[in-house]
Amino acid sequence: PPTAPMITGYIPGTTLSAGTVQRLSCISSGGNPLATLTWFKNDKKIHSVTKTTERSVSAEISILTNVTDNQAQYRCEATNSATEIPLFETVTLNVYYPPTAPMITGYIPGTTLSAGTVQRLSCISSGGNPLATLTWFKNDKKIHSVTKTTERSVSAEISILTNVTDNQAQYRCEATNSATEIPLFETVTLNVYFAPEAVKVRVEPEELKVGIEATLYCDAASSNPPATLSWWRDGIPVQGLPMQQKKGLHGGTVSTIELKMTITKDLNGAVYTCQAMNEALQRSVHDALPLKVLYAPIFDETTPYTTVGVENEPLIIVLRADGNPGSITYTWTKDGLPITQSSYSTGNDRIISEGSMLNMTKLTRHDAGIYTCEAVNSQGAAVANISVSVHYPASIKSVSQHEVLSPNQDTLLSCTANGNPLTADNIHWERKGYKINPNHVSFEPRNSTSTLLIKSATREDVGNFQCVVNNDPASIKSVSQHEVLSPNQDTLLSCTANGNPLTADNIHWERKGYKINPNHVSFEPRNSTSTLLIKSATREDVGNFQCVVNNGIGNEARQDVMLVVRFKPELDSSPSLMKSASNVGQVGRLTCKCKAAPAPNFTWSKNGAKLPVNTSTKYYAEYHKLDAITYTSVLLISDVSSSDYGSYECGARNDLGFSTTSVKLDITSAPDQVISLMVTNVTHNTVTLQWVPGFDGGLQSWYRVRYRRIFEESYKYEDVVPRNATTFTIGGLDRNTDYVFSVMAINKIGQSKYRPDDTKVTTLTSSEVGELNVVSTEFVETADVSKSVVIYVSITGVVLVLINAALVACFVLKRRSRRLKEQAGQASKSATIEMYAPSSYNDTMTGETLSSVSEKSETYSQDEGADDRQPPPIPEVPSMPTRHMLSQTTDAFLMDDQGLVIPPPLDYPPPNYAVYDGGDHARTLPHPHRHKDISGHSTLGRSTGKPNYVPAPSPMPPLDGSYYNMASDRYLSYPPLIGEYLQQQQGRTPTPPQQYGGQPLPKPHLMNGGLSTGSPSHMASPPHSYALDDRQSAGGTLRRQRMDKMAAVPPPDVTVLHQGNCAQHLVQTPAPKQPQSILKDPSRHKYGNQYGSPISSSTPQNSNQILTVQNLTSDVPQYGTIKKENKKQNVTIDESFNKRSETHVV
Repeated sequence: PPTAPMITGYIPGTTLSAGTVQRLSCISSGGNPLATLTWFKNDKKIHSVTKTTERSVSAEISILTNVTDNQAQYRCEATNSATEIPLFETVTLNVYYPPTAPMITGYIPGTTLSAGTVQRLSCISSGGNPLATLTWFKNDKKIHSVTKTTERSVSAEISILTNVTDNQAQYRCEATNSATEIPLFETVTLNVYFAPEAVKVRVEPEELKVGIEATLYCDAASSNPPATLSWWRDGIPVQGLPMQQKKGLHGGTVSTIELKMTITKDLNGAVYTCQAMNEALQRSVHDALPLKVLYAPIFDETTPYTTVGVENEPLIIVLRADGNPGSITYTWTKDGLPITQSSYSTGNDRIISEGSMLNMTKLTRHDAGIYTCEAVNSQGAAVANISVSVHYPASIKSVSQHEVLSPNQDTLLSCTANGNPLTADNIHWERKGYKINPNHVSFEPRNSTSTLLIKSATREDVGNFQCVVNNDPASIKSVSQHEVLSPNQDTLLSCTANGNPLTADNIHWERKGYKINPNHVSFEPRNSTSTLLIKSATREDVGNFQCVVNNGIGNEARQDVMLVVRFKPELDSSPSLMKSASNVGQVGRLTCKCKAAPAPNFTWSKNGAKLPVNTSTKYYAEYHKLDAITYTSVLLISDVSSSDYGSYECGARNDLGFSTTSVKLDITSAPDQVISLMVTNVTHNTVTLQWVPGFDGGLQSWYRVRYRRIFEESYKYEDVVPRNATTFTIGGLDRNTDYVFSVMAINKIGQSKYRPDDTKVTTLTSSEVGELNVVSTEFVETADVSKSVVIYVSITGVVLVLINAALVACFVLKRRSRRLKEQAGQASKSATIEMYAPSSYNDTMTGETLSSVSEKSETYSQDEGADDRQPPPIPEVPSMPTRHMLSQTTDAFLMDDQGLVIPPPLDYPPPNYAVYDGGDHARTLPHPHRHKDISGHSTLGRSTGKPNYVPAPSPMPPLDGSYYNMASDRYLSYPPLIGEYLQQQQGRTPTPPQQYGGQPLPKPHLMNGGLSTGSPSHMASPPHSYALDDRQSAGGTLRRQRMDKMAAVPPPDVTVLHQGNCAQHLVQTPAPKQPQSILKDPSRHKYGNQYGSPISSSTPQNSNQILTVQNLTSDVPQYGTIKKENKKQNVTIDESFNKRSETHVV
């Protein structure tokens, strides 16, 4: 044989690069014959070039290395005729080759990310020798990644908390190894939504003056998608110019918006806010700019340009000028001469000025005149002229001297007076015992002279005439004190005044909203007293009457006179008092306001229990008397906890009666809607509104008014100032234009809804005063609906209703006719009742079965003496899944050979048993309307084993186990109290037999060898029952037990009529359980009878609930087993059952 072959050309362990040419040579020497050399690659023969010499042979192969050559085994075999087994040598190549191109996952190109979210990107590269090295770059900048390596692949993952710089950022993953000259890579470009980081508001020009045009600019930073810019002034949107956009950083868009305006003084201090909103992210930023408008001083509209003082009394005049800058210098002058300023006063000056205030310490009549105040700032000046009038007492300046006249000669007596004011009413002539003709008296106001003409003077005219001057201002000296009157008692209110002149015309009575009978007002000039007679005073007369005195000198005088008539307490039920709000840990304040006479006593209670007010640290009450008939009690609840929330009852009692009201304590919240809105005044360009606020949510509230022209869609808004005001005047309206107004309340938690646009106002056509034009409607639309459309819609609606009613009536009559035919067809059916065996009912009953039973098994018994009366129709019972059903072809129950009915399973709630008078027809499925519990309660649910009652979809009962009480329309805790059950049992009386005409008794059932009544809608089931756990009987633990361990207990609604009341014991027939939950239709209680179960339960599926009552009194009906004789309806009751058991299962 030859020598073993030897491979040359490759040194084991060295590395080749894919794509290079590698030559391998195999040499074998000796042998006879020379060896034959063969090359194999991974056991597959490959071509080689053989060279032979005299003593050796060689075979060479040339390999263009590729991926398949890595770890490939090249084998050279040498054979000749003398070799049984080929001689060979192998070499394994190690070839470096590039990996596959990387693939990026985790992001779908084109999708959008939101800034602030975490995005994970994974880069995977397979193959390669060696495995690739993966590197992540963001915009050519290397970033950190987490690498994971498997046998044949490598992955690198990055987690990106996206921000503004990631939008349009290029993430690149590069894969390299020793075989790659140029890195393999893949890129992904992210699309990120980001909100603008900032917004800036500026104004040009920077210095704002009245009358110039100014522009507000709002520039928002880059945003993707572009930000939407909007202008707001004091929380109210303002329309700006169209928005402009240009490219911004990071692939976003920069937005700009302008707002042009004409500067007025009213804009000083106005805050304009620009909001930049990224709609896609619902994120926004804003910037605000308060305007500073420079303007000259302007005197307030309330400046008193005319004022009156009294001689020797002080007089202070205060003016107010508004300007910007607010540094205003005031200068006072009179007749061109300056008035001494307080800073320069020596202390002897009667009249001094101090800024905008003019102080006259002691007026004289010579101080009357025009005073000028000039207000100056850097923008200009304003002047106000104030006219001061000084009142001083009247005096006589001169009278005509006496002269000697010839008889029958005319003469004039004159009297000149001083005083302010001074009119003809202030001067008159007097002479005792002499009648002066008032037509002969005249007054000349220019010189304040009164003259008296004496015509044809005679001896009788000789004597002294007196000139009397008086100008005292009117004042109220006294009024009658209020007293508490009994109802229907007469009373007089009196008011005594001072002043000259003073007549009945100078004094009158007023009361807003009260009609005063002028015939009941009298005036006594001797003591200047006016009286008002109130006849048969009642509660409506209680209140303040005002005595008003004014004789034209000085200001009018007013004083209240309270009339009080005894009446019982009347509690104020204003919405603001019916609620109160405080958070946990704070002090709750509940206010109870009452009108009463005499004074009431207050009490506070909660849940019917009187609170320990002022006797504990928890509750304290404050008592306040607001006026003669108004009182308040404020209940303070310290350290409010969650248990303190709820309704409290405030009671007020006096000798005439008692009244209560409820005050609810809750947590602070947004305010309630404004209760009512009215218009109190309208001019050509203004409307004054007044409203009644709702509950403020326990926090200080303020208000916002919105309004619009009736044919426009957009509103204008104004915030009410001051914040606590409930009346507001809106100006700047157009003449003769229709507007609608509404108002809403706001506090720091939130805002109420606007009132509907139910107040329409038309402004006047001119500035003259006119009638109030207010239209209040339910809702004012932007356009009127034509009468023809209304009529058309009404007629169409009526026609549709009539068609619907006809279809319903047709359907009802058709179904009733079908049932009557079915009943007639089944009149001869046997009373045999068949049921499924307990072993098979679990798997064979379906909802479809019950549906068929409800239609086919109408009757189970008829006597020979049946009359021709048709039984009342029975509504169809819809199918219910997983409920055990009767046979479709038989009646309701399976009877054994002894005529006893097999009992139903315990899967259903105990039925309500109705009383029948043994009529012709008895039904397995009695009419649910006739046998439904009158209180609206369903019976207690029970379930056994796998099958259970599954109601149709209905409202979810509370998770705490409470049940829905139809009578009180609320959830009550479950189980109900035993006392309540016994109390309801006492009021139960048998239903008169005639109420259920033509209805015989149902057949009794056998329960585990005993006799018991049962529901025809129940099926046979394994003999299980329920009772108290022996170990926890005191605690009422409910457990399921085998029926062979305890006697079968009949349902509790079996009513036993004792002898003398009825010849036989009557048993209620149960109503079928409807698939719709009782909670679904609260109105069903109106179809009930008087024998419903007092217990109601919304039992969850697969729950076993039962209420056990031990040792019931004699008021609870006694139970007994019922025996069925062969073919008659006679029923007897074996009352021995009651002797065997003291536990009644309800």
